[in-house]
Amino acid sequence: MARRKIVWTKSANLERKAILSYCIERNLSKRYSIRLNEMIKETLKIAALYPESGRRTNEGNTRVKIIRDYLLFYDYSESEIIVLSIWDANRNDKLSPVDFKNP
Repeated sequence: MARRKIVWTKSANLERKAILSYCIERNLSKRYSIRLNEMIKETLKIAALYPESGRRTNEGNTRVKIIRDYLLFYDYSESEIIVLSIWDANRNDKLSPVDFKNP
C-alpha cells in the first residue's frame, strides 16, 4: 500500500494557522496549539493510508474527519491527500462549507 503525499491548499493552511494562533492567544500558551497541530498531522497520516476512512460529503470525492472541535475536509487521489479546509465547528457562520451525506 503506497503512502500518499499530503498537500495543503493555500486557504486550508491559512485557516490552520489562524486556528493555532487563536488558541495561543486564548490560552496564553503554545501547549494546546502544539498538541492540536500534532493531532491534525496524525489524522492526515491515517487518511493518507486509508483515505476512505473519512466521512463522505456531497462534494465529489471530498471527505471529512473530525478532530476535537474541528472538521478537516480533504480530497484524495492515488498519490495525494489534498487538504481543502479546516473548519472550526464552534464557528457561528450561516453557511457550512460542505453538506454531509449519510453514510
